[in-house]
Amino acid sequence: MRRFIAGLFVIIGIALGLGTSVFCAEPSAEQLRETIRQYIQHQEKSLGSFTIADPKEKGKLRTLALIRVHERVGKTGNYYYSCTDMKDIATGDQLDLDFDVSDSEKRLKVVAVRIHKDNGTPRYTYGPNDELIPLPQQ
Repeated sequence: MRRFIAGLFVIIGIALGLGTSVFCAEPSAEQLRETIRQYIQHQEKSLGSFTIADPKEKGKLRTLALIRVHERVGKTGNYYYSCTDMKDIATGDQLDLDFDVSDSEKRLKVVAVRIHKDNGTPRYTYGPNDELIPLPQQ
């Protein structure tokens, strides 16, 4: 009986975060998508618009409007990711952006944003070790 009670206290302590971090819940897909939405909204509110530098255009800033956050989320290396469809306000181009999200200290945070596709044409792919591989541009 003593072992049972001692074991129960260990399980309760871990579940409450009082013990070691053996038990750590993964963020839900919706939490990851909401983190991306909030990141975009924060930039729109603080800067007046969501912008991203386009390396293909020598760092020119592109002003984008969110169309949708993709349903699919995943994890590569230390980061979670999801993509968005965005519309360039000036040109009407549709861009697919990849957002990397960290889960450090129990807080989700966008740590990187990249233009993955420009009007459906991919700019890069991923290798076997999650490394980015640039694709030749037409």
